[in-house]
Amino acid sequence: MTVPTVDVHAHVLLPEVDALVDGLPGHAEARALDARRNGPEALAVSGPMVRERIPLLTDVTARLAAMDAQGVDVQLVSPSPSHYHYWADERTAEKVYRLANEATAAHCSAAPDRLRGLGLVPLQDPEMAVRALDHALEQGLLGVEISSHAAGRELSDPDYASLWARAEETGAILFLHPFGCTLDERLDRWYLSNTVGQPTENAIALSHLIFSGVLDRHPGLKLIAAHGGGYLPTHIGRSDHAWSVRADAGSGCAHLPSSYLRRLWFDSLVHDPHVLRELVRVAGADRVLLGSDFPFDMGNEDPVDALRAAGLTDSDFHAVRGGNAAALFRKD
Repeated sequence: MTVPTVDVHAHVLLPEVDALVDGLPGHAEARALDARRNGPEALAVSGPMVRERIPLLTDVTARLAAMDAQGVDVQLVSPSPSHYHYWADERTAEKVYRLANEATAAHCSAAPDRLRGLGLVPLQDPEMAVRALDHALEQGLLGVEISSHAAGRELSDPDYASLWARAEETGAILFLHPFGCTLDERLDRWYLSNTVGQPTENAIALSHLIFSGVLDRHPGLKLIAAHGGGYLPTHIGRSDHAWSVRADAGSGCAHLPSSYLRRLWFDSLVHDPHVLRELVRVAGADRVLLGSDFPFDMGNEDPVDALRAAGLTDSDFHAVRGGNAAALFRKD
């Protein structure tokens, strides 16, 4: 137990960002789209759920007390994905990323030995995203959080080449955490927008990075996929088969899709010990990191116990518990 227990999937709420965008052109439309995607029943539950967790999302003292109760030594804190605001124009987008990066860094600075942070970049503007990544690193953050896509842009878009190159060059961590699902109103009941939508978006985004050759061109990327990478790791055999038998599927990447799982990192938040064991098998025990989605209701209040339930070997358990994160956080 000499290695600290590290939770790489924990969020902070930034009221400053909400105040900045409130009432701006485009914000109401983005909120309306989110409402349609989630449906009224989900919104009726999510509003009170978030409100009762505001102290954990904003107050460092409350956060540290909860971490102590969980047995978590260090959190990698990223802004709530609701702060992405990829609808914003150039002027607003620059204000959003600067405020988000600075506010997240300030939150973490209250307990620098226990809180490390990630900032935001405007994926709707690939050129600005590079500047935003540099700004995040200048604040002492370890990298940035990104969604699975921006409007009209997949992560395979060639215009993101400079962002991937800069992240690779600096050793910045990229945390892939979707917000919203493009299946839209098909998932607007029973909270399918999250339970089905999030793992779907993870699988799509990772597939774009793999099949387009982004990971061939940037083998040094430090990319963590939230929610265990969604559906992709447990269904990667279908991707391998397509790559092997179809010219169109195999034209963009140099190797079997499954081989790229060992170039990525995944959090452990899969809600099933059997799925977690399979994730460790296909990605490697050195590529899985403890994650809880703190403090939201779709997270895990006892991530260490959930990891223990997977029945891993002692060495694999301690690697996932914190050893892998410690290695990932180090600059090469």
